[in-house]
Amino acid sequence: MDSSLNSYQLQNLPHYTDEHSHDEEGNKMFGFIVFLLSESVIFLSFFAGYIVYKTTTPNWLPPGVEGLEVVAPAINTAVLVASSFVIYFAERALQRHNLWGFRLYLLATMAMGSYFLFGQAVEWNSLEFSLTSGAFGGMFYLLTGFHGLHVFTGILLQLIIFVRSFIPGNYDSGHFGVNATSLFWHFVDVIWIILFVLLYIWQ
Repeated sequence: MDSSLNSYQLQNLPHYTDEHSHDEEGNKMFGFIVFLLSESVIFLSFFAGYIVYKTTTPNWLPPGVEGLEVVAPAINTAVLVASSFVIYFAERALQRHNLWGFRLYLLATMAMGSYFLFGQAVEWNSLEFSLTSGAFGGMFYLLTGFHGLHVFTGILLQLIIFVRSFIPGNYDSGHFGVNATSLFWHFVDVIWIILFVLLYIWQ
């Protein structure tokens, strides 16, 4: 009796383990989505503050500033948005167990994110106003800087999952880290699209 019971338990142990692993990964993803929602609330409060200041502050732009240059930021925006598609291809490659494809797409995504940060640094260096140049200056640097910090964080997360791809069997039990990183990157891209409209289109 005991022998047959142990045999039954052993036969069903892998199935139980798979279900437990799946549930654990789902719980982690749920927690990560809650984290992103909390980040969304922070950004939404910034957006609301920007709109209120812009619509109520006389002489919104700093003296001598007529508006922001749009072409270069638009190119940076196109690169960042395109990187969302690239990291999606990285996910698909990993699902097909194509590790080298996963790594190449991930490197491309990191390069595109780095290009965006470089473009933002160049723009900051060329601006004729600073953080203390009235409400507009403060809001501009706060919004773009806070978003840039998220882009930098996303690149670091991608670097971590890239390095972990060289650990044998690392992704055999699940892809939570990859999926969470990809979701974070999509979140960063959507936030930037909103910022681009507020800062550069609505002038």
